[in-house]
Amino acid sequence: MSLRLSTVILPVDRWHEGGRAKWQRAEELGFHTAYTYDHLSWRTFRDGPWFGALPTLTAAATATDRLRLGTLVTSPNFRHPVTLAKELISLDDISGGRVTLGIGAGGNGFDATALGQEPWTPKERADRFGEFVPLLDRLLTEGAVSQKGDFYTAEEARNIPGCVQRPRLPFVVAATGPRGLRMAARYGQAWVTTGDPKLYEEGTPEQSVEALRGQVEKLGKACAESGRDVAELDKILLTGFTPDRGRPLESVDAFVDFAGRHQELGFTEIAIHWPIAGSDFAADHAVFERIVTEGLKQLG
Repeated sequence: MSLRLSTVILPVDRWHEGGRAKWQRAEELGFHTAYTYDHLSWRTFRDGPWFGALPTLTAAATATDRLRLGTLVTSPNFRHPVTLAKELISLDDISGGRVTLGIGAGGNGFDATALGQEPWTPKERADRFGEFVPLLDRLLTEGAVSQKGDFYTAEEARNIPGCVQRPRLPFVVAATGPRGLRMAARYGQAWVTTGDPKLYEEGTPEQSVEALRGQVEKLGKACAESGRDVAELDKILLTGFTPDRGRPLESVDAFVDFAGRHQELGFTEIAIHWPIAGSDFAADHAVFERIVTEGLKQLG
């Protein structure tokens, strides 16, 4: 399978002051998918502009025609399956069936406390995720759903006419642990990882490749245990969080080398961040565009 290249456009621009133009340019450049983060705020961007993911994607859907759109990633931190399902079905309709939902268990960032709750422990996040995803799956595939869970309840929740994409829009499941990988194997159309966070500060690119190799192998085992062929799942690497950091975007050759090494591991899609000056995602925009237009051709 040929490698696909996607981008992540952080929702930091007013729509009429550069926001729309980025999404339209992403389509013009030929990206497979343009994702955005689904957070209330995020890391060093907390005290600056940050817009909502689903309204941004809705606007992007009306400003583009071919580009797939998605989240990397949505989590239970401030979402409920019932309301999320309604919004996703609406977005899928508006986009003409171009939406992908990246979904994960969430973390300890600002989202974890913005609604006034204490941050959940890793076990609590995994428990909630284990209930969130199956219920969301039902809500997106069935016309009426009632279910009472430990964390989430649906009472005669209606989602007619359902998704444009059948049986529902695809899930990209973010996971590295055993429970999350089982969720990816059962419910995912794709799996996404950022690598091993323990290697980000002091690890080497070679160590990162081996860690990712191990994650891919664990995904394969989870799929085998679920009776599923791991080849059915796309495997996405969200870049910027491995020891390489921004180096793959320094030149076309650097990107081709980076992408080729990860394609050999079985990754089918690479997602790179749209450059933002003065941030961890700063990059030369002319080089960024050359990577999109020239880099993939060299990989074949």
